[in-house]
Amino acid sequence: MKVTLLAGGVGGAKLAHGFQQVLDPGELSVIVNVGDDTELYGLAVSPDIDTVLYTLAGAANAETGWGVAGDTWTALAMLARYHEETWFRVGDADLATHVRRSHILRDGASLTDATAQMATALGVPSRILPASNDRLRTILATDEGELAFQDYFVRRGQEPEVRAVGFDGVEAARPTQQVLAAIHEADLLVIAPSNPIVSIGPTLAMRDIREAIIVAGEAGTPRVAVSPIIAGRALKGPADRMLASLGHESSALGVARIYAGILDWFVIDEADAALVHDVEALGMRAVVRQTVMHDDQERAHLATAILDLVGGAVSSSR
Repeated sequence: MKVTLLAGGVGGAKLAHGFQQVLDPGELSVIVNVGDDTELYGLAVSPDIDTVLYTLAGAANAETGWGVAGDTWTALAMLARYHEETWFRVGDADLATHVRRSHILRDGASLTDATAQMATALGVPSRILPASNDRLRTILATDEGELAFQDYFVRRGQEPEVRAVGFDGVEAARPTQQVLAAIHEADLLVIAPSNPIVSIGPTLAMRDIREAIIVAGEAGTPRVAVSPIIAGRALKGPADRMLASLGHESSALGVARIYAGILDWFVIDEADAALVHDVEALGMRAVVRQTVMHDDQERAHLATAILDLVGGAVSSSR
């Protein structure tokens, strides 16, 4: 079964790893958010791509969910001595990733090509696809003024209240042909338990992607999302607070409302079983499962549960 997963952040990387464990090599394609991308020390940095890359390579820091396991900080300490800003903490091995990506891009390759080369070098059997090769940046209007995403998320520690979200470059940005093909060829489309506003939002803001997902659903491809909100709270990151400050309900139901019209199934945690009726009133089927992924086994268990959930629908559409 070919699975295409829309992802961003730690939750997306975890579910991607779950699918990679239970699918055959090459059957998983992960379309990754590029709205978090930035430039640092003259280097191209793609935080969400790197989180997925390290996780699928078995190299992610298990405690943080991002960065490289066992990384050191010698380069950052030296940069501090040179009076460079060091609020964006980059480990030595992580720095090597940014150097390599920037080198490939300067040689004229696309971000998609650079990501594929790096994934191959790290032994990743799945396809990691940047949502776009074009510049697309998440900009947040906050109580402290307009902030680029990394300024908000890392430098300010997600403290300012977010009042509006925009995507600089979205009018010109286009998904790659590889992304559109991954959606078209998928037997199953999944939206990971990622922040729907800033981890999935930039990808869906590109009109061609949303339209491709709708067309795939009309052709019979099952479309599933997993809620990143459990009992009104995000397990990691500011999704719950961001939903509330932007006028959405901070709940699995609030997330389901954002995705209404492009889903067939919505997976909610056992803690939110009481929301099934309200979710289904939106025109999708709600399913209750254990969605917290503490370890590799629970990641694989959730991926298997999703595959089992839609297995009959996939078989009948073939």
